[in-house]
Amino acid sequence: MNTPQAPVATTDNRLPTAKSWYVYLVRAANGSLYCGISDDPQRRFASHQSGKGARFFHSSPAVALVYVEACGDKGEALRQERLIKKLRKSAKEALAASFCLEAFSAART
Repeated sequence: MNTPQAPVATTDNRLPTAKSWYVYLVRAANGSLYCGISDDPQRRFASHQSGKGARFFHSSPAVALVYVEACGDKGEALRQERLIKKLRKSAKEALAASFCLEAFSAART
């Protein structure tokens, strides 16, 4: 006969934290910019470079991750992506110029 077991108590009573989401811009070899969202933009950039990412990069490979912006959740990242995609290229270039990948990488570690 199986007797139910009591739940195991843990010392960590914290609730799981929400996953961070990001909106990012990647520069293609032809100079165009691709905007997307991810929970890990550096991993996603690597997949774009390897040809396993978006079809956008089939004609011109991804060469640089040029902008990353942290968002509160996936919904916010999607809304921000939509806003960025509506910008003129000059405004997207200004975002890229304002970004420092080294600072972003250091903040995540």
